[in-house]
Amino acid sequence: MTPILSSLSEIAHRYDVLYCDLWGCLHNGVAVYPDAVAALQSFRAGGGSVVLLTNSPRPRVSVKAQIAALGAPDDCWDDIASSGDAAQAALANGQFGSRVFHLGPDRDITFFQDETGAPLPIERVAIEEAEGVVCTGLYDDRTETPEDYRLILATAKARGLKMLCANPDVIVDVGDKRIYCAGALAEAYAALGGAVFYFGKPHPPIYDLARRRAEALRGRAVDPLRILCIGDGIATDVKGAVAEDLDSVLVTGGLAAEDTKTHDANPDADALATFLDRAALTPTAAIGFLR
Repeated sequence: MTPILSSLSEIAHRYDVLYCDLWGCLHNGVAVYPDAVAALQSFRAGGGSVVLLTNSPRPRVSVKAQIAALGAPDDCWDDIASSGDAAQAALANGQFGSRVFHLGPDRDITFFQDETGAPLPIERVAIEEAEGVVCTGLYDDRTETPEDYRLILATAKARGLKMLCANPDVIVDVGDKRIYCAGALAEAYAALGGAVFYFGKPHPPIYDLARRRAEALRGRAVDPLRILCIGDGIATDVKGAVAEDLDSVLVTGGLAAEDTKTHDANPDADALATFLDRAALTPTAAIGFLR
């Protein structure tokens, strides 16, 4: 049975590096969780390094600004590896053409800029002129669903366009509201027979990027046995960790709160076991909330 932790400190001494998810772990889209901040600060104070591993479609400069606005202090993390970072390289290399249709909100425009704010050598055009599709999310994720995009996706499929999905997450919780992400549109496109390419969790590119950034922080190669992945997504955080042969802690108070009966403290052991059996995935440990 998967052990349930009361705090990260119970196992933190086994690891040199944390790959920590953002949404549902460090913050809820509205504000950071103070206990999570304290847990990461404590890990760093003990000599560990924290790489924030996020499926955000934004590059790390933009992610840094976003989490600072939510109240995350700089001393609770060391570096960031985002799905946007990993996907940008493929876009800049021309894997989806030089003229792309952007499916996503205006706030994600930083995806088309490098870390200095300079534009990538990519032109955003109408879908009828595009060589590929870059999906960063829904235009209005507070009111829309994937069903609203049936015509756009059908048009892209009819033109044989490849889709770069910059955020594999299907849903996230913003405060007490659950919204759809780019991954939901990518799933709908794949269901139509469209070709979709992913760069965030649980896919390898983001883990390759995180490892390089962790090794730069540590000044040497990092033993995979000394890396711990923390996240609330069973199909992203835990699945990705398992595929990379990395240890993981599932935060059950996020996306899986209802399934695991996690409310104020830790999950119900029986509900957690049922949830993990259904997912056919086993994290190294579970915890109600990062603390």
